[in-house]
Amino acid sequence: MSNNYTKASFILSVRPEEAELLQLAKDASDMLENHDDDALGRQEAFDQLGPAFAAAFPPTADDPFGGFLALFDDADFPVFDCRIDVDDTPNEAGGISAFFHGDQVGIDAVALLIFATCKSALPCGFEYALDCDRLRPGEFGGGYAAITAAGVTFGNSARQLERALERDTEEGTDGFVLTTRHPEYGLSFWNNETGFGRLRDATVFTEAEAATFDKPIADDEPEWLAMPAPLT
Repeated sequence: MSNNYTKASFILSVRPEEAELLQLAKDASDMLENHDDDALGRQEAFDQLGPAFAAAFPPTADDPFGGFLALFDDADFPVFDCRIDVDDTPNEAGGISAFFHGDQVGIDAVALLIFATCKSALPCGFEYALDCDRLRPGEFGGGYAAITAAGVTFGNSARQLERALERDTEEGTDGFVLTTRHPEYGLSFWNNETGFGRLRDATVFTEAEAATFDKPIADDEPEWLAMPAPLT
């Protein structure tokens, strides 16, 4: 018998109105955890949260809480499994400290909550630890959530380890970019949005995507180049 944990602890500085949204999200979670399935009662509960909550989490056609429930993998259990302690006093810059912490944190839901409510804090992110109270093989690890204006991405140490080992035997573990040589600018790199240009804007393809991609016509025949391993 053992107990497993998903632990995280971090602080964000947010605007006062964003801190209020975090509190409303906690209130909504509590309401839904103890809600009555009566449609009228559900609508009244939603209305109590006010227009700011409705703007951040718009109702859907079949449920006033539909936008909020989209944060959760299981809409029947809309809990963050995370304490969110909001400081009452603004700091010198006028921000409010929001302390997220817990030992069974709903990583996806918390990251999506921050994306929806804390725009002033972006880009930001947090790490988490996978822990166990017994030294069982394979029960430890960790990961991160990276939250930007474009959305939320997740990574984990298991996949990073796997890729580090793959790099020893496989080319293109970190993907491929399509290159051509421009007579004036030298190497150019393909971007699905704008065509050939800078490396920093290049579209990175998996091996399977590269194999089926229809190469554009260029003066110099485009070729695939394997991405190097990222800096660690």
